[in-house]
Amino acid sequence: AKVRRTEVTRVHEAVKAIALCHNVTPVKEEGSVHMPTESNYLSDPEVGSAGLSSPFIPGSITYQAASPDEVALVTWSESVGLTLVNRELTNLTLRAPNGQMLKYKILQIFPFSSDTKRMGIIVQEESSGEITFYLKGADAVMSKLVEYNDWLEEECDNMAREGLRTLVVAKKVLSPDVYKEFEERLRVAKLTVVDRDAEVRRVIESLEGELQLLALTGVEDKLQVNVRPTLELLSNAGIKVWMLTGDKLETARCIAISSRLVGRNQAIHTFDQVTSRSETHAALNTFRRKSGAALVITGAALEVCLQHYESEFVELACQCPAVVVCRCSPDQKAAIVYLLKRHTKKPVAAIGDGGNDVSMIQAADAGVGIVGKEGKQASLASDFSITQFQHVGRLLVWHGRNSYKRSAALSQFVIHRGLIISIMQAVFSTVFYFVSVPLYEGFLMVGYATVYTMAPVFSLVLDKDVKDDIALMFPELYKELMKGRSLNLKTFLLWVLISTYQGGIIMYGGLLLFDEDFIHVVAITFTALILTELLMVAFTISTWHWLMVFAELASLALYVISLAVLRNYFDAQYLKTFEFVWKTTTLTLVSCLPLYVLKYLRRKYAPPSYSKLQG
Repeated sequence: AKVRRTEVTRVHEAVKAIALCHNVTPVKEEGSVHMPTESNYLSDPEVGSAGLSSPFIPGSITYQAASPDEVALVTWSESVGLTLVNRELTNLTLRAPNGQMLKYKILQIFPFSSDTKRMGIIVQEESSGEITFYLKGADAVMSKLVEYNDWLEEECDNMAREGLRTLVVAKKVLSPDVYKEFEERLRVAKLTVVDRDAEVRRVIESLEGELQLLALTGVEDKLQVNVRPTLELLSNAGIKVWMLTGDKLETARCIAISSRLVGRNQAIHTFDQVTSRSETHAALNTFRRKSGAALVITGAALEVCLQHYESEFVELACQCPAVVVCRCSPDQKAAIVYLLKRHTKKPVAAIGDGGNDVSMIQAADAGVGIVGKEGKQASLASDFSITQFQHVGRLLVWHGRNSYKRSAALSQFVIHRGLIISIMQAVFSTVFYFVSVPLYEGFLMVGYATVYTMAPVFSLVLDKDVKDDIALMFPELYKELMKGRSLNLKTFLLWVLISTYQGGIIMYGGLLLFDEDFIHVVAITFTALILTELLMVAFTISTWHWLMVFAELASLALYVISLAVLRNYFDAQYLKTFEFVWKTTTLTLVSCLPLYVLKYLRRKYAPPSYSKLQG
């Protein structure tokens, strides 16, 4: 009976610690029903591991906290009968399975931080006056603070292999004198002007020795829907994925396998724990022989590697199909992003859903925040906010690809639009002995830069070479962007050559072959210029959008109206003649037709990969 009572007491203490040591706030919902009864308390140890049972009615009380793990633990304590019903700044109330209200005074609270990897709270039970210090945190830290035991490390490893996030819960009962002395030292430390944080931390650590181990908790971090196909999609698109997590090595390894970040038949190389330069050198030589294997490394080992062999390690790691960095602090996450940007010279995207990921998201070229159970901190700090990880695939492979292709086309057409009229002005000045006379004056220049050509050129942002389902079905299309064929020095020089050819043909043709009357030359060449620009946009478009058609027709209509309205720039009688029509048409065809023929031949005999999927 004594043994049974001791086990039940231990379980009660563990559940009470879980229900007290947190930063969770209960929120009562209107119209909720939660009726505890005396029969909820069962003394039979065969009924549940805690010896507690409760007709738990979900939805009666909802919990809010920065960490979903804390909410899960408090929800579990409610399910076994110990319910958090109220929390204020200085007090906290629990409801026992028999309906009794247990009131506690919050004396001190020490929030969780990525540096300490633990959080603590000092409470005083109002009925008995007992003062208790509860502490919970990562097993790597807590194992040094609790009394000797022979099961903690083994059970932590077992839970980690199942993919659970573990927390160790412990306590220490404080006498009034001990607490009063601690409170005074803490007050003095908080008033320190120099190195205040370190002094406060030192005082708190003086309380964190010889703690009584109460429990080890494990929380399952469930994957969102379609995480596996999304990671596979990114891999096929040529995107290297690194997983940076604060979990234990075994937990991180398990999650990497379950999420298919690491293939089922793919080898996994776990980097040895290293502390010196010689150990790091030996570990790197071992790693070098594991070609094609995914890498799993702890944050501590990574820090030592980067200290001694930064370039060698990054070069080897970037050759891996996947990299998992565990026991990684927020500062280390940001440092890894900066490291990859510096060594690879390639854009880096960081994806996170919690406050620990903010520094990493802000360090990346493109930060993606996921709105989840851990709040909106990552989402608010990011460049792009999404609600599910599965949206990352569409964001990159579809929207990212379109953004790159459209930006490339738009930038090149802006260059073409400005360069072709500059070439025409240069030819005109050259023919007339470098006279400083503008070819087109007044509204013609303003109209060319705005109403005549701007809408068709900028409508290219609506173009798409393949449909979204095709782009997602064939992520290899995204991989081709890495070759930089859409926008590089070669394409720039090509568009300079096209602009020079078209500008020269239109201007020389208008001046030397057709008409000597200057006002007629302006009408012919400017009309041919506008038609050339509109046709070039039309030749570039892969998929027509109704706004593109509208932009082309509206721009052409505005120019035709301008021919009739702007009497100071055009000879109205000459515009009605057949001579104007055939000369303008000839210039436009000579400037555009050869380019269209070359494009057609290239598309037929050396088609781009996306054109093979359009049919």
